[in-house]
Amino acid sequence: MQSTILIDAGPLIALFDRSDRYHRQIVDFLRKDEYRFVSTLAVLTETAYMLGFEVRAQIDFFNWVLSKGVILSDINQNDLPRIITLTEKYADLPMDLADATLVVTAEKSGIREIISVDKDFDIYRLPGRENIHNVFQVAAR
Repeated sequence: MQSTILIDAGPLIALFDRSDRYHRQIVDFLRKDEYRFVSTLAVLTETAYMLGFEVRAQIDFFNWVLSKGVILSDINQNDLPRIITLTEKYADLPMDLADATLVVTAEKSGIREIISVDKDFDIYRLPGRENIHNVFQVAAR
């Protein structure tokens, strides 16, 4: 049975950009097919932007999202106050919109695991000082 986890833009970019330093690790990690993914439109937008070097890569990415059944979390206007609070709290990193939407999604959904190539999720905290566990970093060590 697959666990449901959040997915950040970094692994998605690495999957479709063969020159990315994490490409091989991400491909190997995803081949295990252990997870169902939840993400946000902000993450998809960031990924598509970073894959902008080739329209084919963007189309392949969108088809992968459809075939893997990535669930898009609904982030709406009511979530903006929390996004602002998080952006202010982590201004020294700084926290980008995609990361803020993933933290909000974790808070709303109860999902406490993510795949990310960034160490930012080691720093971000949910209410009660709970963290979001990055399953990729553990696998990559």
